Amino acid sequence: MSTDSIAVCLMLPLAAAGGIALANNRPNLREAVSLVASAALVLALLGLEPAVLAGNRPTLDLIEVMPGLVIAFEVEPLGLLFALVAAFLWFASAVYSIGYMRGNGEAHQTRFYLCFALALAATVAIAFSANAFTLLLFYEALTFVTYPLVTHHGDAEARNGGRTYLAFLLGTSVLFLLPAVIFTWHAAGTTDFRAGGILPEGMAPAAAAVLLAMYVFGIGKAALMPFHRWLPAAMVAPTPVSALLHAVAVVKAGVFSIVKIVVYLFGLDLLGGVSTHWLTATAGFTVIAASVVALGADNLKRRLAYSTVSQLAYVVLASALLTPLSIVGAALHIVSHAFGKITLFFAAGSIYTATGKTNVSQLDGIGLRMPWTMGAFAIGALSMIGLPPAAGFVSKWYMLSGAMSQAHWAAVMVIVASTLLNAAYLLPIVYRAFFRGVDADSKPHGEAPLPIVLALVITAAATLMIFFMPGVPLALAHALAFGACE
Repeated sequence: MSTDSIAVCLMLPLAAAGGIALANNRPNLREAVSLVASAALVLALLGLEPAVLAGNRPTLDLIEVMPGLVIAFEVEPLGLLFALVAAFLWFASAVYSIGYMRGNGEAHQTRFYLCFALALAATVAIAFSANAFTLLLFYEALTFVTYPLVTHHGDAEARNGGRTYLAFLLGTSVLFLLPAVIFTWHAAGTTDFRAGGILPEGMAPAAAAVLLAMYVFGIGKAALMPFHRWLPAAMVAPTPVSALLHAVAVVKAGVFSIVKIVVYLFGLDLLGGVSTHWLTATAGFTVIAASVVALGADNLKRRLAYSTVSQLAYVVLASALLTPLSIVGAALHIVSHAFGKITLFFAAGSIYTATGKTNVSQLDGIGLRMPWTMGAFAIGALSMIGLPPAAGFVSKWYMLSGAMSQAHWAAVMVIVASTLLNAAYLLPIVYRAFFRGVDADSKPHGEAPLPIVLALVITAAATLMIFFMPGVPLALAHALAFGACE
């Protein structure tokens, strides 16, 4: 397959950013550019799917920075899956942002749309990275282009949140991720991603364990405890930015990178001889601890933020189990969490736009006045809990199957216990919305502006469709997991 398809996918978000900048004083044109570019990106990525599932791996070498270090791109199943999720949710977020940014009179809207497009450009580059060096470059680029979005409001709270965001993400990269990439190049003579891994078979288990720890904690965007505080701090941003951070790009870039490094740098065979109990324990603790914090949070976005910390740790936990089934579960959970969590954040923004309410305790009876919003919220909640007929059930099924195939009962207990905790902090919101009377002091209101409602209906419907028709995500996840074990 021609490298032109890769170039098109990489250039579309950059071209959109340029178009948005040129359309600065014409909001309709600016928003149309975002919609058209995101839809075109989805179609371009879908065009790559048949070849990738047939075993082809289209490549594009861009620049050789120095001997052995090339900025290069390759389309493989996990990367294509991640890019498809990000592109589809870019379109949904673009629709949503029209209603949210206008409905709340947000300032600097051109900058918002511009940085959003640049974030998608970095995300696609991360997804298609052919080696750890390229991934590192665009991983850092994603941090910098999303910083203006985190600090969008420009007040003291936003600046403090932005400082925390940069401190954690850049600090973990400098202290752990960059040295890990350098060590990999020194040990293997390359940083290329290859099925089965690239590290030498004779590598000491202790050295491999240390290197794995450097990668896991160096990828701060995965928000594994204790490097998770940047995520709740970033909730000062507008809701579309929260959606970008939690569902579309940033945290997904983190867990995607961990899965890719486990499968393509280390390989499941090499890690099979390395103790990863510390990683399953750390991921399991993060799953449970973050769920407990979410349980006690009254602010809706804070509750959803800690839910994200917990849900991301599922992907790390599944990766650490080192079975094909658990790898399928990890890949699918990137998808199911993305659609379910963006639906929940879209609903939170819809509630804020229509009513100004931000706390769970204020939501009594709101489902009677905002049935579309809260109906979509209920679907997103089912997916986060892992109940049918929502996408989260599919990914949790594979994660549990992988854990049980290894008789890893501690992991099974974590998944079961956290599922109950997920229900405990999400279902009461649905109950309040539909089964408690409307607050007598509440001002009459209806749904949020149409673009907001349309976007959350789209993502909620997609969350259901992935359960009933998981074809493309499941095929790509299987190609990743079982291809890596050949």
